[in-house]
Amino acid sequence: MNTAPSETLLSRGKPATASSVEDATLPAGNAVDGSTTTRWASAAGVDPQWLRVDLGAPSAITRVELNWEAAYATGYRIEVSADGSAWTSVFSTTTGNGGTDSIAGLSASGRYVRVYGTARATQWGYSLWEFDVYGTGPSVPPSPSASPSPPTGTTPAAINGQLRVCGVKLCNKYNQPIQLRGMSTHGIQWYPQCVNDASLNALATDWNADVLRVSMYIQEDGYETNPQLFTDRVHGYIEQATARGMYVIVDWHMLDPGDPNYNLARARTFFTAIAQRHAAKTNILYEVANEPNGVGWPAIKSYAEQIIPTIRAVDSDAVVLVGTRAWSSLGLSDGASETEVINNKVNATNIIYTFHFYAASHGSSYLNALSRAADQIPMFVTEFGTQEASGDGPNNFTQAQAYLDLMAAKKISWTNWNFSDDFRTGAVFTTGTCGAGPYTGTSRLKAAGVWVRDRIRTADNFPTG
Repeated sequence: MNTAPSETLLSRGKPATASSVEDATLPAGNAVDGSTTTRWASAAGVDPQWLRVDLGAPSAITRVELNWEAAYATGYRIEVSADGSAWTSVFSTTTGNGGTDSIAGLSASGRYVRVYGTARATQWGYSLWEFDVYGTGPSVPPSPSASPSPPTGTTPAAINGQLRVCGVKLCNKYNQPIQLRGMSTHGIQWYPQCVNDASLNALATDWNADVLRVSMYIQEDGYETNPQLFTDRVHGYIEQATARGMYVIVDWHMLDPGDPNYNLARARTFFTAIAQRHAAKTNILYEVANEPNGVGWPAIKSYAEQIIPTIRAVDSDAVVLVGTRAWSSLGLSDGASETEVINNKVNATNIIYTFHFYAASHGSSYLNALSRAADQIPMFVTEFGTQEASGDGPNNFTQAQAYLDLMAAKKISWTNWNFSDDFRTGAVFTTGTCGAGPYTGTSRLKAAGVWVRDRIRTADNFPTG
């Protein structure tokens, strides 16, 4: 006997974008987070407006539920798209009355689904507590066996393939040392609206970035509050970066508590899920401890030697990035030095140690320590800014350039903090850019954004012989 496939909630925790947001506290992602206490709201007084979700893979769509806030639509359409550009309407109304709309009996397919508001019921904008899409397609991005083939051609991931550590360098599939340059997201619990199709298209093709660092906080309203939501969100960002030929750093953004062992059980669960989904990809790097602090190097080393085998059991050949003492300063911010790592290395292969700096706070002593360390152990600067250690304050472009010159000379890869429109000077976009853009060019960039974009855009050197 044939039975119909069961209906599945497809949209929960997936990347969402919108035509606009009322303010930074009301992003598109709030409408797919599973909470009826958070909401998306558009700018007030403007038609049309839209909210869309990327399901991560082509899906059969059978039902959409809209849980409106008081600012509801009287006129709207439900539209689907295979590519996020060409849209097909599958439902429309001009008599919406708010509350919860359940639009059942759909027979549609697509990767992207959006609600397109054409008429507001109030003088405000449009606002949704939840935007739920149901169907019989994948509920999360596809497994490795169903993933599209890796990109071919001239993208960074296509040229370099599976990376590995050779000596003290990061090397490509031709065993040649390379340097990756790119951007780190801000915390994806706060700024998911800044990581969308348009912004990632700009990062890959206008900024010419090689790598995206996906920063998933553990505390501070992050992973521990909803592990499945944040795991699915990271899955989605990996798929989006992969589709654009970029490498992806999966950043376990532990910060407070500063002892990575506090979150070891959570890290095992999370990295197992990520590795099981993406082990077949060749563009994934795992960053297992963002900024250990308040603990000595032996505790960090012990943590690394426990979590690395968890990843290796599933993904045996991916590079793993290991944070260092005192906010990944190689111990300098605690009065130590790089020798504590050099003389007591993590007992694992194919790993790289991380270093973070902020140019207006970390001067020549930090620069010299990075230089000395890079001659002895593999190093990757997974986070840096041109301003103070707070991520705010005045820029010191002269000191930052000294770091970049060193990293270029020693082929130390880097990602800059951060790809968002946060109010601080370290966020590359001016406040209010995310959700509407534009992300290309320099019209919506702060000074630090213009500076780092120019340095990412310069030609890569990826030897293949």
